[in-house]
Amino acid sequence: MRAIKLLLLLSSVVLLSFSFAVAAGDVEKGKILFNDPNFAGAVSGKSCSSCHPEGKGLDKAADKKVFTIMGKEQKSLEEAVNYCIEGAIKGKPIDPKSDEMQNIVAYIKSLRVKSPGNTN
Repeated sequence: MRAIKLLLLLSSVVLLSFSFAVAAGDVEKGKILFNDPNFAGAVSGKSCSSCHPEGKGLDKAADKKVFTIMGKEQKSLEEAVNYCIEGAIKGKPIDPKSDEMQNIVAYIKSLRVKSPGNTN
């Protein structure tokens, strides 16, 4: 009986770990979306990188809780991404839980400033 409980506990931990890894998004796929002028149905001919070449200005986005863009406040990175999709690249907002959102957020978070002592 004890072995079965231990096996169930270990299985749960493995599955939970896997779900967090999947939910974290794919940085490389996010980078592709970031540079795609057709991302989210954009019609402006611009991509995220048009305003943020090589991620310029997004190096601290991973650590923020609130974003103010053009005087408007967004309460998450996902909200900020959708705000830019609608306003800057003239696309349609994407589901915050979608793979696309998880991937672009993973890419943006990967842009953290690497300073001495910061291994993030």
